[in-house]
Amino acid sequence: MSYETEYRRSINEQEQFWQDRADDIKWFKPPTKILSKDENGVDRWFADGELNTAYLALDYHVEKGEGDRLALIYDSPVTDSKRTYTYEELTDAVAQFSGALASLGVSKSDTVLIYMPMVPEAVIAMLACARLGAIHSVVFGGFSADELQVRIDDAKPKVLVTASCGIEVENIIPYKPIVDKAIQSAGHETEHCIVYQRPQCLASMVEGRDKDWLELFVNANPVPCATVNALDPLYILYTSGTTGKPKGIVRDNGGHAVALKYSMKAIYDCNPGDVYWAASDVGWVVGHSYIVYGPLLAGCTTVLFEGKPVRTPDAGAFWRMVDEYKINTLFAAPTAFRAIKKEDPEGQLIKQYDLASLKHLYVAGERLDPPTYEWMEQKLNKPVIDHWWQTETGWAIVANMRGLDNLPTKAGSSSLPVTGFDVRIFDHNGDEKPSGEPGEIVVKLPLPPSCFPTIWNDFPRFEEAYLKTFPGYFLSGDGGYKDEDGYVFIMGRTDDVINVAGHRFSTGEMEEIIGSHQAIAECAVIGIQDDLRGQVPVAFALLKNDANVSDEQLQKEVVELVRGKIGAVAYLRQVAIVARLPKTRSGKILRKTMRLIADGETYSIPSTIEDPASLEEVTTVMKQNKIGVYA
Repeated sequence: MSYETEYRRSINEQEQFWQDRADDIKWFKPPTKILSKDENGVDRWFADGELNTAYLALDYHVEKGEGDRLALIYDSPVTDSKRTYTYEELTDAVAQFSGALASLGVSKSDTVLIYMPMVPEAVIAMLACARLGAIHSVVFGGFSADELQVRIDDAKPKVLVTASCGIEVENIIPYKPIVDKAIQSAGHETEHCIVYQRPQCLASMVEGRDKDWLELFVNANPVPCATVNALDPLYILYTSGTTGKPKGIVRDNGGHAVALKYSMKAIYDCNPGDVYWAASDVGWVVGHSYIVYGPLLAGCTTVLFEGKPVRTPDAGAFWRMVDEYKINTLFAAPTAFRAIKKEDPEGQLIKQYDLASLKHLYVAGERLDPPTYEWMEQKLNKPVIDHWWQTETGWAIVANMRGLDNLPTKAGSSSLPVTGFDVRIFDHNGDEKPSGEPGEIVVKLPLPPSCFPTIWNDFPRFEEAYLKTFPGYFLSGDGGYKDEDGYVFIMGRTDDVINVAGHRFSTGEMEEIIGSHQAIAECAVIGIQDDLRGQVPVAFALLKNDANVSDEQLQKEVVELVRGKIGAVAYLRQVAIVARLPKTRSGKILRKTMRLIADGETYSIPSTIEDPASLEEVTTVMKQNKIGVYA
């Protein structure tokens, strides 16, 4: 079936289309209600169906006689170690760790917080929660104790699962002190903490609360898969919000399983037995959808890589992986390829490896700039496919669906709307924009399966942030346009969230942290273009009259402040002191105009500006501090 035919059917015959997709997974009780509304009036899929996601990802393949197929490849250049799991071995490990969690009182609908590096135990912990019907919330291992504490208080986990350390190239990062601080400062009391001890850094244990992973694991009894309702939550995943408070995106079991299994073939053109590698982290949505769940639901081999695109050991790391494991599909953020391009601009290291197995290269998480796209296509001679999606949806909204059609790509575009997503471009009044004109990207309701139905314990915030602006439509928060062929071009966030190497951060949260410095009266944070990371934050600070601090000292202290409160992953490196911040007469800081200046883009001075000279002063400060295009 062609893309055009399948897409049209997904929009015009929604229920029948998704019922057919639902027939492709093994339900414990098949759904009879395909599309309905919940108590909040939100569209929900497969409301009366019953299933278990871990069963579909593991036990189901073993029962079909495919237990000997390779399920997981773990490759860790930072520890010089490798491991593999067949479907049968991974099923057994997950069943065993499910028993370990159950021995601590974890059962259906309990929450478990996972703060782990890229090790197989992280995958096992996630799937073990799914097996029990418990709800996991994975927190990226680069986050600080403060960020972890906020998530503990919101998710209220019964158990926290962690490792003694993470490893960043050559740096060992002890996790346990971060976890201990977060648990101690949280209002919610976490009953148990399971610690996976790594030989690179052994953690001290809190008697009574802390449990050793290995000891708990070997003494556990494996447990069977629980039956859950399709609408029961599978996980909570926190994403940055403009208020600074993270939003707990909720993913249900039924729609998620249906959409992800479908996507593996329809979008990524993957078949059972293919080797699929998403070079992301389990702490992000890509790690959930396409390291853990999607490939295993589809019967593929998934790859878990504890390393970097460069320096582990060099810019040939990705190509070594493709050659060694005969990877068919590679999915990474554009940042990874920009880093490789910077280290190996002529692609000399590519020539050292056999990439014949590689069919496609997929990128997402941030805008794929045309120069990087062209470098990838020229040096690799493989199809490079950009696609756009969000934590909120769990899978692609716009993509080149290679499993349906061999459609052309366009540099700078994520291609065409994915089946089930009725994508429109609106102006501020809710009127549709003509081809070529930018506006707000929205999706007509109902959203297809896998998309979130609420924010954890905060439906009013969900409604306010996503549904109220344009009734009947989901507000994506991204801006862009469609060309005359319907191809979608994503231009970036329309709110105060910036994208640093595929990681979303709230500028409001950073401003709150920076503003707590005793010398700072007021500040503004903007995200500016960066050749490697896509965007990086830059802070502009207005000092108090009695402040006695040098520029160099202030920059050092502010950078450390953000690192301590959010984590090094936020990548704030520049702090510029200004005499005043450009504002409207109503007091709103002109962040967008400042960003356009820093990025060297065309801008107009808003008619509502209080003092036009303030923009000239900020431009001078950017030049003096070598910010953005003035670097």
